[in-house]
Amino acid sequence: MWQTMVSQLRKSQFMQDSNCPFSIGTYVHDRDHRTTEHSHDFVELVFLVDGQAEHLFEGQGYTIRAGDVFIINPGEVHAYQTKPGERIEIINCLFMPELISEVMLRELGVCRSMDYFYVYPFLDASERFHHRLNLAGGKAEEVYALLKAMMVEWEQRRPGYTTIIRLQLLQLLIMLSRFYAEGASLAYKPAVKERTVLIRRINGFLERHFDQKLAVPDLCTFFNISSRQLNRIFKQETGQTVTERIHQIRIERAKQYLLDGDDKVIDIANRVGYEDPSFFSQLFRRKVGCSPGQYRESSLQIQSQTEVIS
Repeated sequence: MWQTMVSQLRKSQFMQDSNCPFSIGTYVHDRDHRTTEHSHDFVELVFLVDGQAEHLFEGQGYTIRAGDVFIINPGEVHAYQTKPGERIEIINCLFMPELISEVMLRELGVCRSMDYFYVYPFLDASERFHHRLNLAGGKAEEVYALLKAMMVEWEQRRPGYTTIIRLQLLQLLIMLSRFYAEGASLAYKPAVKERTVLIRRINGFLERHFDQKLAVPDLCTFFNISSRQLNRIFKQETGQTVTERIHQIRIERAKQYLLDGDDKVIDIANRVGYEDPSFFSQLFRRKVGCSPGQYRESSLQIQSQTEVIS
């Protein structure tokens, strides 16, 4: 099965600067430079500079071409396939969500201007890649120029480069969100209620910042909504309270971490936002039906048996 052959990439392989969890570079993929299906624990923003290929994403294939921009979330499986004579040149922008702090978002008041980061990447796979952002002309040149400027900052690392990169990344995400809105994407069609879009934004924010301290009052400030209204419409739209959704996201990410490596349970608890490992283990058992250690052991046994059969 394709899921058992996936390689797991870690941020430590690409991001050596603890003060700036970020990396950017240009890569070429062709018949001599292939990628295997892989996932990673960081966000990957891809800009296709030139060429055409097939993008394998979560087991499905999608044709991608020059001007395409898309985001791969942590844990999602993908790879590129090129036919004889085909090649693609891409710019890979890798980063951890904490690169853009909540303080920066709050002070700049841009949470509602980040739909390409908080809404688009959490649509279902078919919707994401059949309605992906494809840029041409001035828009493509604008994005390409900004990415090149980010590469210069990253390569030269002059004083203040971490601040500049944070600001450039924020500018890039706002710019892409603007293009996304102008393209009459699903999130902006009249058929989608305004409150549904708001909940998508908030849910995307939770997905990005699940490992940080998240409180309803902070979300209300970020998204300019009262606590009472947020709790009411979030429950109506998702069937969960905000707290229940945060726990769900954290437990799902913890399950991934348990299978991706051999980190101790106490470290995984901290990685997903729980300072108390005992509380994490109790919550995990209640949600999953077994302890984190038992989940890792049983899942790896099943995976090993599947690999032998295949």
